[in-house]
Amino acid sequence: MNEEKMFHIGISKNEGARYAILPGDPARVSLIAKYLDNARPLASNREFTSCSGELCGEKVIVMSTGIGGPSAAIALEELCMTGLKYAIRIGTCGGIQENVIPGDIIIPTAAVRMEGTSREYAPIEFPAAANHEVVCALVAAAANNKLRFHTGIVQSKDSFYGQHSPDTMPVKDELKYKWNAWIKLGVLASEMETAALYTVSAARGIKTGCVLHALWNQERKRLGYEDNSISDTDAAVRTAVDAVKLLINAR
Repeated sequence: MNEEKMFHIGISKNEGARYAILPGDPARVSLIAKYLDNARPLASNREFTSCSGELCGEKVIVMSTGIGGPSAAIALEELCMTGLKYAIRIGTCGGIQENVIPGDIIIPTAAVRMEGTSREYAPIEFPAAANHEVVCALVAAAANNKLRFHTGIVQSKDSFYGQHSPDTMPVKDELKYKWNAWIKLGVLASEMETAALYTVSAARGIKTGCVLHALWNQERKRLGYEDNSISDTDAAVRTAVDAVKLLINAR
């Protein structure tokens, strides 16, 4: 029974681990694997590419989740079935607040549930919140690496182009009204997976946090700042890896 492969992610209970690092992009799996000891490929099916390795002598899985809440939720659900207890998502985002500069790190303490996946796990009144222990480890890792970082709330959405081309949408008035609300409420950035992961984690008893790399900031561009998109996510990767080490060594 323990050798039976999970339907979507293609790994078995025997291959599971207590800790996982979850990038969205399958191409990032091999980049993260370079930071692990004894890294080896596990599986590749659909958007789910995985490898296994070790940090501080503890087994760690790195697995991509694809884009958006549905596939991220499936990844987390099936990893839970193989014994997962801690998860850290590595992702990208677009800044919303003026002080979020491209290249900054964001550690979300919670997420606006402007997506559909989390609604099938919890009533909308339930907050999508990170685990405090994981957030503290991520903050410590970012500080130790002397990175510029922010903590706070992010927005999770289902439509990339609903954000970037709202005027083309039949519901443009609603999208722009809510976007302005997020600005006024101090929401740091926009992305597509955090709310789902935090809500699924609450439902399944998993300790989860996220570290996001700010690719750009359309609000800074609107205010006249130079549009300098930064795509190198290595700082976010190092933050996640070091945070996992801290969590392992704190046991």
